[in-house]
Amino acid sequence: MKRGLQIALAVLSLIPLCFAVMGLLGGAQAANGGGVVTAELDNQFRYFSAYYLSLFFLLWWVLQDLENRGPVLRLLVLAIFLGGLARLYSYLTVGPPPINGLIGMALELGSPVLLLWHNLVVKKG
Repeated sequence: MKRGLQIALAVLSLIPLCFAVMGLLGGAQAANGGGVVTAELDNQFRYFSAYYLSLFFLLWWVLQDLENRGPVLRLLVLAIFLGGLARLYSYLTVGPPPINGLIGMALELGSPVLLLWHNLVVKKG
């Protein structure tokens, strides 16, 4: 059960890593299909891409000691879930994003399931 959670977290951590690399290297223009963006938007986009990279590293740090790093995992899942709520708000007020945004939102809103899994691992451990 513990190994399964570690594998799931490791695989899921590749999502923010991918977005971090794409965002840091390509900026907002690459995410906008090559369309023109302002320097302000590009600056903010690259800044948030660094947060994706931080999320990746923190998840891998948690993987090293799942039983004792639960509080950090809970904070990370909270941040991910809040991001999902922000996407949901955008969906409801601005309109639907592309399919990858919908998939991201579903994963983010479903992320608390990882905490239930973590609790089972800790209780069993």
